[in-house]
Amino acid sequence: MNATVARLTGKALFGGRRALLLLTLSVILVALAVLLRLSIGVDHQVSADFLGAVALGTMVPLFGLIVGTGVIGPEIDDGSIIYLLAKPVPRPSIVLSKLAVAVVATIVFATVPTFLAGVIMSGLSSGVALGFAVAALVASLAYSAIFLLLAVVTRHAVVYGLAYALIWESLIGGFVPGARTLSVQQWALSVAERIAEPGLVSSDVRLAVAGVLLAAVTILATWYAGQRLRVLKLAGEE
Repeated sequence: MNATVARLTGKALFGGRRALLLLTLSVILVALAVLLRLSIGVDHQVSADFLGAVALGTMVPLFGLIVGTGVIGPEIDDGSIIYLLAKPVPRPSIVLSKLAVAVVATIVFATVPTFLAGVIMSGLSSGVALGFAVAALVASLAYSAIFLLLAVVTRHAVVYGLAYALIWESLIGGFVPGARTLSVQQWALSVAERIAEPGLVSSDVRLAVAGVLLAAVTILATWYAGQRLRVLKLAGEE
């Protein structure tokens, strides 16, 4: 990992409009949790269903998309990536540096708000808040790696990323049983299921399988992004 690349990436990400959008989504998530708590009181099952559908099913993929594409996509789009690629910095190191920034961003804007929303709605005793916070963390890491790879291989990463998040994860992965095995959301739900009280959370994927798949997708996406960044040319279309 390169500290200079990480610092510059963090400055660009946290100092731009993306940070404001991420903060807005985080506030919306917490605000919805407050409204539910005020309207129905403490209900562990409602809390688990809400965090599964809204936080893990909707917000976290969006966070991953915004952050994963945001750490490298704008540089590729405006051509400024050529100045970075011209430096004697290994390209896999560039990808790791940018992914590290993405992970920090998802912890701040996805994991912490998910935990706060869980605490507001359900407290700490049921394990719902902690379970979904950890689930949000591992899902955000996988999503960030996937969407960072998309940003490297195509300039339409946001479009393809939205299609993936909305069609595959939310629609197909939510309603087609066989597709759930290949859903990041289901993998993360298996983590929440293990941590929360029995019966509150369910996943179609066993934790051992989910852990292997999460690690494999994250590592492979990061590795392949580095390989694709190696072959980017420093002229013309780049």
